[in-house]
Amino acid sequence: MPDEARPISELLPELRRGRGLTQHDLATRLHAASGNASVTREEVSRWERGKRIPGPYWRAWLGRVLDTPARELERAAAVARWTRRRR
Repeated sequence: MPDEARPISELLPELRRGRGLTQHDLATRLHAASGNASVTREEVSRWERGKRIPGPYWRAWLGRVLDTPARELERAAAVARWTRRRR
């Protein structure tokens, strides 16, 4: 599967691990960057397991925290939504 066709559940853990972060670290950085404490390690886990797809608000912060273009995260979220509809 080409990079652009991967769902966000596959992309996020790769980006996170590539930066040496745990799920807890990522949640902490998202909280610090956004000022929004509603994201937890458990929510990051849900995103990575494909149980939930981060909304536009969190995708924007994920892009900043993980230094990843918003377009890449938007594409991965679209793939995840498309995959869910096909099940």
